[in-house]
Amino acid sequence: MIKAIARKLLDRKPDTHKGDYGRIFVIAGSSSYTGAAYLAGQAALLAGAGLVTLGVPKSIYPILASKLTEVMVRPFFETRDASLSLMAEKEIVDFALTSDVVAIGPGLSMNKETQQLARHVIAKVEKPCVVDADGVSSLQGHLSVLKTARHPIVLTPHPGELARLLTVGTVDVQRDRNALAIDFSREYNVVLVLKGHGTVVANPSGESYVNTTGNPGMATAGAGDVLTGIIAGFIGQGLAPFEAAVLGTYVHGFAGDLAAKEKGMVSVIASDLLQKLPEAIKSV
Repeated sequence: MIKAIARKLLDRKPDTHKGDYGRIFVIAGSSSYTGAAYLAGQAALLAGAGLVTLGVPKSIYPILASKLTEVMVRPFFETRDASLSLMAEKEIVDFALTSDVVAIGPGLSMNKETQQLARHVIAKVEKPCVVDADGVSSLQGHLSVLKTARHPIVLTPHPGELARLLTVGTVDVQRDRNALAIDFSREYNVVLVLKGHGTVVANPSGESYVNTTGNPGMATAGAGDVLTGIIAGFIGQGLAPFEAAVLGTYVHGFAGDLAAKEKGMVSVIASDLLQKLPEAIKSV
């Protein structure tokens, strides 16, 4: 399954240009979480995307613009907490129209206005959308947003985040991860990536995939942000959301395995996954 999906990704014709490999719009970051935005944007690029634009609050624009060379950085209106503001909604939604896929959530913060913005963007963008981290949290008490969305959504919660969405305990989520992922995916019409040991990817048709790569060293800040960027990058290159999520979780875990083999699990950090991503994709 993995190799069959990968062949679609690697089938590049000689007479192509960067626009043929996806325009990715990553909406991420706040004053306390500049690293999350960096990791997601850079991961999308390393996953093979042709063009990546990172949308961030204007206060952190100089930080990301100086740190990222190939990823384009675009500043938007912000709150007093230097997180994205509702005033940015129209500009964000309009810019999304020029993109092939939108990723939203890494490092956005739990600011109430920013959380409201995230829900509005998830509901209104007319492109495939990868929702992670604070984007997932914005849906607490608002799961109806998923049912009314007019575009494919890939939701990437860890067990605690999914438990909060469903108002159950984490132990309830972990009891039968595969069955729960399929049920959630069907009910809310999303591709669900339930992260953790043996990440489960499920789609509304009832298909599921349990990932076999990865290791405990990947339980580190920023690893999920890298996964978000990878999945968005693969969707931008033409993979269906379920295919992108399956291949994305595989190569993400494989990159973690390569990093752990080199450094040992204890010292693996999220930027190591970025470093090993090209080798992981090449190996697949």
